[in-house]
Amino acid sequence: MYAIIRTGGKQYKVQAGDVVQVDKVEHKLGSEFDINEILMVGGESTHVGQPLVKGAKVTVVVTKQAKTKKEIVFKKKRRQGYRKFATHKQEFTELFVKAITSPDGKVTKTDATPNVVDVAAKRAEAEQARIAARKERAANKSKGEEVVKKAAKKVVAKKKVAKKVVKKTAKKATKAGAKKKVAKKTSKKA
Repeated sequence: MYAIIRTGGKQYKVQAGDVVQVDKVEHKLGSEFDINEILMVGGESTHVGQPLVKGAKVTVVVTKQAKTKKEIVFKKKRRQGYRKFATHKQEFTELFVKAITSPDGKVTKTDATPNVVDVAAKRAEAEQARIAARKERAANKSKGEEVVKKAAKKVVAKKKVAKKVVKKTAKKATKAGAKKKVAKKTSKKA
């Protein structure tokens, strides 16, 4: 059995177990309610409304309240210097069709369960995860800075030792060079 419902000025064909995105409906997340604006019920016997089918209803559960992806709105009139740019996110409600009741009293139900998604809670969890990651990076950075400082101190100490060694070897080399010069001068005189 299927039904054609009207909500938000739009019409949707639904069956038991379907998930439908409609314009925002003022119901809480996870709440169950009936839609009474049924234009047609089809299946074994068809009931067409005049404009609505009396006695028919569709039971739905609110599974998600969110906004659509960002849409770009760009307006331009050529050769007029007129350009406007904007973006828009439309609010929507996701409905899970639990049952359809025809005016005869026949009910079509689904065995599936609605998957309720709390977008605000997911967003809050993601924000907390980002904050924790940022804190961890800062802690690792400070640890890294300490390690770098220790390594720098070791390098500076090694450079000082190397300078001392170079100075000592330079002194020895100059002394040895002076002795060789003296020895050469004395040998030339003789």
